[in-house]
Amino acid sequence: MKKLITLTIGIIFTLIPLTEITAQSKVAHINTQELISEMPEVISAQKELKKLEEQYAKELESSVKEFQTKAQTYAGDAQNQTELINQQRQSELEGMQQRIQEFRDTASQELQKRSAEMMKPLYDKARSAIEKVASAQGFDYVLDSSNGGSVIMASGKDLSAEVKKELGF
Repeated sequence: MKKLITLTIGIIFTLIPLTEITAQSKVAHINTQELISEMPEVISAQKELKKLEEQYAKELESSVKEFQTKAQTYAGDAQNQTELINQQRQSELEGMQQRIQEFRDTASQELQKRSAEMMKPLYDKARSAIEKVASAQGFDYVLDSSNGGSVIMASGKDLSAEVKKELGF
C-alpha cells in the first residue's frame, strides 16, 4: 500500500509540470508584407501612386526637353550675341536647372508623403484584423514572419517590473 501511495504521489508530481507546460502562451505568426501586398485597397492605392508618379515624370521630362532645346539654341547662337546676353542666357539656364532639380526633389517628397497617407490606414486595418483573429483564436503573441518583422500583438505577461526589481531600479 505504501508503494502504491508513493507511486501515485510520484506520478502526480510528474504530471504537475506537464500542466504548467500546457498553460504557456500561444504564439502564431503571419507574413504582414505578403498580406498587405495582396489587399485590394493596397493594389488600388499603388495604381493611383503610379499614375501620380507618371504625371510627375511627364512634367519633368517636358522641363528637361525645354532646357535642352534652349541650351542648344543658346549654344548655337552664342557667337552672334554680346557677352551680356550670353551671361543672361547662362543665368537663365542655371535657373532652369535649379528649378528642375527642385521639382524633382519636391515630386519625390510628395510621392513619399502621399504613399504614407494612403498606406497608414491600410496597415492599421491589417493590424486590427490580425489582432481580432488572434484574440478570437486565443493567441497571446503574433509574430511578423516577414523580413525584419517584429511582434504584432503581445497580450502575455510583461516581465518588465520584475526585471527592473531584479536589476535594482
